[in-house]
Amino acid sequence: MGLAELAQAFTLPWSAYVRLLVVKDDHARQFYEAEALRGGWSVRQLDRQINSQFYERTALSKNKAAMLVKGAVPKPEDAVTPNDAIKDPYVLEFLDLKDEYSESDLEQALIRRLEDFLLELGNGFTFVGRQRRLRIDQTWYRVDLLFFHRKLHCLVIIDLKLGALTHADVGQMHLYCNYAKEHWTFAEENPPVGLILCADKGHALARYALEGLPNKVMAANYKMVLPDAEVLQKELENTRRLIESRVTVRPKKGKK
Repeated sequence: MGLAELAQAFTLPWSAYVRLLVVKDDHARQFYEAEALRGGWSVRQLDRQINSQFYERTALSKNKAAMLVKGAVPKPEDAVTPNDAIKDPYVLEFLDLKDEYSESDLEQALIRRLEDFLLELGNGFTFVGRQRRLRIDQTWYRVDLLFFHRKLHCLVIIDLKLGALTHADVGQMHLYCNYAKEHWTFAEENPPVGLILCADKGHALARYALEGLPNKVMAANYKMVLPDAEVLQKELENTRRLIESRVTVRPKKGKK
């Protein structure tokens, strides 16, 4: 099954399906999946509805339609955060790039396959432009890719890097975000988010370089090859077992 078929079969974010694995009852799990699709629930909203036994409460309610309408209304704690919206890693196997390619080749390939790239980015992303120019003092810079995220209600600046993440990459993205916040962001929008898409983000460097910045700057790896089906199945099974073990050892309310 190719990436497009997978995207059509699994239309919710990956983290939503991980959360749905905890729901043991088939009918309840199908209910939550259908309502999440219908209502455009965030993962946090889905998690809250499962924890509050929304399925059981709706099934027992005399006015089920009213319950469904009420359940579709998000609460402040359901708000999507940049950490919810940005995946890691991104799988770009649809680009079909060879072993050697430049950042320009990568960018052009993403633009040519923009529909596939939007599917891989996830729900809420809208393409704004590429190579957006900005001038600071006497120097011109170019932003590789510019998107707008409907749920975050902000611009998302994407910078493409072939190699490992460096502190210079983070500094440059911080500069872009500061400029975009002042010159490209409308009054009713949230501050922009920066995403550095690189071949290797280096966990330690990413933690030290990205934490504590006034702007939200994130880094994510990209992969050109999707792991085979057996590897993905094993990852799913391991995740399910981990979640079920956590549920099993969770202490019951009212008991120490």
